Amino acid sequence: MDLTKITNPSFLKNLNQQQLEALASEIRSFLIEKCSVTGGHIGPNLGVVELTIALHKTFNSPKDKFLWDVGHQAYVHKILTGRAGEFDTLRQFKGLCGFPKRVESEHDEWETGHSSTSLSAAMGMAAARDIKKDKNYVIPIIGDGALTGGMALEALNHIGHEKTNMIVILNDNEMSIAPNVGALHNVLGRLRTAKEYSKAKEELESLMNKIPVVGGKLAQTAEKVKDSLKYLVVSGVFFEELGFKYLGPIDGHDFDALEKTLDYAKKVKGPVLVHVITKKGKGYKPAEDDTVGTWHGTGPYKMETGAFVKSTTTGPAWSSLIAQSVHKCMETDKRIVAITPAMPVGSKLESIQRDFPERFFDVGIAEQHAATMAAGLATQEMKPFLAIYSTFLQRAYDQVLHDIARPNLNVFIGIDRAGLVGADGETHQGVFDIAFLRHIPNMVLMMPKDENEGQHMVKTALEYNDGPIALRYPRGNGIGVLLDEEMVAIPIGTWEVLREGTDATILTFGTTIAMAFEAAEALEQKGVSVKVVNARFIKPLDTAMLHELMQDNKPMLTIEEAVLQGGFGSAVLEFAADHRYNTLIDRIGIPDEFIEHGNVDELLAEIHVTAEEAVNRLEKLIQLKQQESLRTV
Repeated sequence: MDLTKITNPSFLKNLNQQQLEALASEIRSFLIEKCSVTGGHIGPNLGVVELTIALHKTFNSPKDKFLWDVGHQAYVHKILTGRAGEFDTLRQFKGLCGFPKRVESEHDEWETGHSSTSLSAAMGMAAARDIKKDKNYVIPIIGDGALTGGMALEALNHIGHEKTNMIVILNDNEMSIAPNVGALHNVLGRLRTAKEYSKAKEELESLMNKIPVVGGKLAQTAEKVKDSLKYLVVSGVFFEELGFKYLGPIDGHDFDALEKTLDYAKKVKGPVLVHVITKKGKGYKPAEDDTVGTWHGTGPYKMETGAFVKSTTTGPAWSSLIAQSVHKCMETDKRIVAITPAMPVGSKLESIQRDFPERFFDVGIAEQHAATMAAGLATQEMKPFLAIYSTFLQRAYDQVLHDIARPNLNVFIGIDRAGLVGADGETHQGVFDIAFLRHIPNMVLMMPKDENEGQHMVKTALEYNDGPIALRYPRGNGIGVLLDEEMVAIPIGTWEVLREGTDATILTFGTTIAMAFEAAEALEQKGVSVKVVNARFIKPLDTAMLHELMQDNKPMLTIEEAVLQGGFGSAVLEFAADHRYNTLIDRIGIPDEFIEHGNVDELLAEIHVTAEEAVNRLEKLIQLKQQESLRTV
């Protein structure tokens, strides 16, 4: 079958089981081939091929609403809804998004890159359906990992309380579950997809009630036996206590079991939870054999062997550099504790997890809990290192403000993936953290120019004892500088001049240092001398240097790979206004819009965050300054 000829999923209604299995095989081959070139979330999608086909066969999208939690398991959904022909552009600049996207298709009802949101959104859609008296199904698909998010549990509680008609698919791909209790799962699956399920529970209760009472003790024992049997036999009792009809667990790769269970679920009134067991990476041995998450999301790879296409960069990965620096400090300081919300692999914390298991905590997809747990550790004179992606730190904003900064606790926040991240797109671009952290009292915020300064900033953060401190570091690799053998703390709030100049100044930090140098060198060729300052502390600012620069009254340009509104450039403007300086200041950064997916260099060019733009801005500033000088003569 030519998958690129699919326009909508209605063709599935007429396929028999043999044809469905053939289609599943074709989709797997297609995904393995396409993702080998573009990269992407190959493991999760290989695991939901049969499940996605069965859902589209049983229900009628877009009338029935599918909500893919996190969204990185929606590749098969995209193929079945007419987008296979665009997979050569997956996660590429101006190409197919790696997550559901409402503007891409009417079948993408909910778009998300963060986990644990689908159930709340589904409750909203179901409530709207009921108010409007429409007739359709709402089907959120959520993973077992996403249920560790507090928001998902809040939504389960509300849905069960309201007895809302909804079919929740729990996609459980935890490797150890099916082998450990496979036989029991099969028995319970047959029980719970039949009417005898409720009857069996009633008969059990009736039997226990017939046990005679002797002095009260036997009755108490009988009640305990009943409860014990209930929790032993009914593994879905947790969900049933929340008000859900529990169906499963079923084999998520068995079309017959999926179809029968989904058909039964459609007949149940109130909320239903269908527990589906799937195998992440199914059908591609390198992904199937993965036990640590390497194949969750990848770059390009060699399809025949599974070997990853190596990067040509020479520097170490930023995540590794920061984690190794923390590890080095943990060897001598037993107060240091590392915490991550489900990203030990992404943030390269495996060696800390291995060597300091009693001081390492992976709390699951629970960013709020991670932040407040770090605060609790800090109250007991520990030194918590919270490694968290910039995009996920957004989810813990109140905890940073209320639980960490307000009581001024010594928590070290490692902000991984700060700046543009590229292919994951607008849900993951780490460009907002400066704006939402800079205004919080007591907060220190810094970003290094290279790996060597990065390791020194780790030392700075772990020695800092005056409140919370955050270190931003980008996705990808460093530039390959030599590292000092000894890490030393950097004085808080100090900048450094990297290049002297007399006509104008560029203030920048982190990944845009190279851009500033390129612009300064281009202007040097035109006879313009530009000073470049490494403004490594975004908060507090180096006020002594700023006073000096602004008293000199030379044009100034700030550059940041972060949002302009409330960002570093805004801080410089505020300083100038507060001290009544008339220095000509311009800013380059992320405009007031969400930045979509694509190669980082292409994205920067699209929004004019480039050396060429810096040259143009500085030339205009210098021209304005000259005109201003002429008017005063």
